[in-house]
Amino acid sequence: MTTPSELLAAADTLRGWALDERLKQTVMAHPVLAGIAAKIARRYTAGPRADDALRLLELNAARGHRGSIECVGESVRDADVASEETEEIIGMIRQLVAAGGTATISFDLSHVGSVVSSELGLENGLRIAQAARDAGTSVMISAEGSDRADLVLGIWEQISYDFPETGVTLQARLHRTGADLERVMRRSGPVRIVKGAFLESAAVAHARDSAPMYGAYRAMARRLVGAGHRVNIATHDAALIGDLRAELGGDLRAEHVEFEMLQGLGTTLLDALRHDGLITREYIVYGPEWWLYVLNRIAEHPERAITALADLRQA
Repeated sequence: MTTPSELLAAADTLRGWALDERLKQTVMAHPVLAGIAAKIARRYTAGPRADDALRLLELNAARGHRGSIECVGESVRDADVASEETEEIIGMIRQLVAAGGTATISFDLSHVGSVVSSELGLENGLRIAQAARDAGTSVMISAEGSDRADLVLGIWEQISYDFPETGVTLQARLHRTGADLERVMRRSGPVRIVKGAFLESAAVAHARDSAPMYGAYRAMARRLVGAGHRVNIATHDAALIGDLRAELGGDLRAEHVEFEMLQGLGTTLLDALRHDGLITREYIVYGPEWWLYVLNRIAEHPERAITALADLRQA
């Protein structure tokens, strides 16, 4: 029988693999290994193209859920590739408009060049924010590892000068997040709160699913909901959601509050929240650069590795 410490060790191993760019390159360059990995990824992504995401967006809208779309990718270290990826995201926004859909646009700043230079990340982030505004929607900046937190927040602040509707994601696990929350609440953009999926040391982060992490998450939700600040409560944790509903009650029905969940991790809880009259959103991911995203999803619950093996058998 697997012990909790063994599950934690497995999760940390998966998070380490998620950040291992050399391992990613090795697997994706091998036809057989790449094919196996792609089969596992299908559960967590809409598919390789924007059309795949738009089809899923329409299905989710029919169930009453708002949508957010991400062309998944991170850690681009070539300026030309970053520009190409930016064009892909802008093209997806145009397709969204042509299809008559509505969704917020999420992306990692490192996907569009921030690790090449902060100037490039800002330039491409502004282009995406403008395309989103032209389409009648807005962007949500995703969280990255703690070593990039200052970079992400700095670029987000610069984008939000011209595009105050731009949102940002904060991780409850990080010790620094309490101060970061007060910083981002000086702007009007929505705040997405997540537990935090990255491999982090005890020096910078609470242990995942620990009492201090849950306490930090609930405190963030209380602060944002109580202040009337737009908030996306992003979690699949039914117990955590139950705690928030017990504590905050009808305040969670306010227009500035949403519950957000990821595609591929089940819809029962999200559908139940929508049935209860709460605002809900499903986060849709597409594209070929899913490595970090998918491994982090499996790492959140290492038991999903068994599901991955079942997916291989059925594919």
